[in-house]
Amino acid sequence: MRFLKRLFLLCLLLVLAAGGAFYWFATTPLALRSSPLDFTIEPGMSLKTASTSMQNAGLGFQDWQFHLFARALRQAAAIKAGSYEVEQGVTPWLLLQKLTRGDVSQADITLVEGKTFRQFRALLDANSDLKHDTTGLSDAEVLQRIGATEAHPEGMFMPDTYLFSKHSSDVDVLRRAYKAMQGRFALEWDRRAADLPYKTPYEALIMASIVEKETGNPADRPMVASVFVNRLRAGMLLQTDPSVIYGIGETYDGNIRKHHLTTDTAYNTYTRTGLPPTPIAMPGLASIHAALNPPKSDKYYFVARGDGTSEFSRTLDEHNRAVQKYIFKRGN
Repeated sequence: MRFLKRLFLLCLLLVLAAGGAFYWFATTPLALRSSPLDFTIEPGMSLKTASTSMQNAGLGFQDWQFHLFARALRQAAAIKAGSYEVEQGVTPWLLLQKLTRGDVSQADITLVEGKTFRQFRALLDANSDLKHDTTGLSDAEVLQRIGATEAHPEGMFMPDTYLFSKHSSDVDVLRRAYKAMQGRFALEWDRRAADLPYKTPYEALIMASIVEKETGNPADRPMVASVFVNRLRAGMLLQTDPSVIYGIGETYDGNIRKHHLTTDTAYNTYTRTGLPPTPIAMPGLASIHAALNPPKSDKYYFVARGDGTSEFSRTLDEHNRAVQKYIFKRGN
């Protein structure tokens, strides 16, 4: 009888000790290698593999400890893949809650209106929070990766700020930007004005990119669109410098010269009528709306005043006087 009592007490002490150790582990802040500390749980990882990965990342526990801890709480299957960030003071209990909620660490990237696809790619490449899976791929291969059917990437991605889980792929960001452009442009196309001079939605996207590049002041955007739509309707040369510059490509040094305007290329709107063959930048939603809903006007010309706004003219004589006033400073 005395033996059974001693055995019971021993078992009770062991249970209490185990419970105390469990509580101590669950509530004691982890000794992180650095703070904040980033780590990633890859899709398909088992709890054992995830525990080892966290140990190797510097979370300050032995993999078997966290493995047994999560098992004891029956949370092994609830841990979600993703990239996480923890700071000094986090306990195993708080860590497990974060992992089961899928409270992944996020970063963001802003794709700016008027930038080209080449500039978009450079921005993605420079972001240290992304995996750079598009490195070394051609533009055509990038389009294939995101499931796009277009042959040219320019204009196909919606400028916006995109949140993403740290260490996710740049392909994912591009796919989201592509789908955003597809969805938002389709809505604007459905709400477009009647009698526009576009044969296809793609032509409207090209026009939107021109409006984006030619607008210095947002308030002028509708009239800029009106001028180019009027010129397109009339069969006039669009004569837009940004299109010429796009055609020059990476050799453009910041100065547009006379020979650039007279040398015929597919993007030279001084030598060819109609729209260039592709968009020349990534248009924002406001430029898309302006290109699809230009106000009625009798304006065919505009010139920059030098303060970000533009002077719009009906005739070439009016335009020439505006050029003298605002460019050559000879007007009254």
